[in-house]
Amino acid sequence: MRRLLIKTLMLGLALQLLAGAAVVWAGPPTEIVKQVIEKALDALKNPSYSKSQKQRTVKAIVDPYFDYREMAKRSLGATWGGLSAGQQDEFVRLFSELLEASYSDKIERYAQRVKIDYTGEILTGKYAEVRTVVVRPNDRIPLSYRLLNEGGTWRVYDVVIEGVSLVSNYQSQFRRIIHESSYAELVRRLKTKVSEMRQTG
Repeated sequence: MRRLLIKTLMLGLALQLLAGAAVVWAGPPTEIVKQVIEKALDALKNPSYSKSQKQRTVKAIVDPYFDYREMAKRSLGATWGGLSAGQQDEFVRLFSELLEASYSDKIERYAQRVKIDYTGEILTGKYAEVRTVVVRPNDRIPLSYRLLNEGGTWRVYDVVIEGVSLVSNYQSQFRRIIHESSYAELVRRLKTKVSEMRQTG
C-alpha cells in the first residue's frame, strides 16, 4: 500500500515538473527536462510562497512542455478519430483538468526530500526518452519522460514509472468505460471526478 501511494505521488511530481516558461529552450531533451525540473523544484521549496502560489508557479513553468493534446489523443485511442474537432478540444481540456486536480495538491511535501538522477537518453527520430531515477530516503523510483519533437520543440507526451506508462494506464481505463457504456458516459464520469477532487483538494 505504501509503495502504491509513493508511486502515485511521484507520478504527480513527474507531471507537475514538466511545465515550461514563455521562453522556449533549445537543446537536447535531457537538458530541457533537467532545467524545467530544477526551476519547478526551486519554486516548490520556496518558503515565501503559499501553497496556491507554488501550484500556480509550477504550472506556469510546466504547461508549455507537457503535450496534453497528444497525451489525451493517445489515451483515448481509436475513439479519438471519431470525435468532432469540438469534442476533441473538450476532451483535451477535461483530461488536463483531471491530471491537475489529481496531482497538484500531493507533491509539495515530497519535493523537499527528493533528488533526481539522470541516467540516460534515447533518441529515435522525432521521439526521445529521458530516463531518470527519483531518489528519496530508502527509496529509488525509475521514471522516464517520453518526448515528441514538433516544430523544433520537445514536449512530453507520456511518463513511465517503474515500467508503467501513464498513457497506457488511462487508455485501458477509458477503453473499458467506453466499451461497457459510451464515450458520453466517460466524459460524464471525468467531469464528476474532476469536480469531486476540486471540492476535496
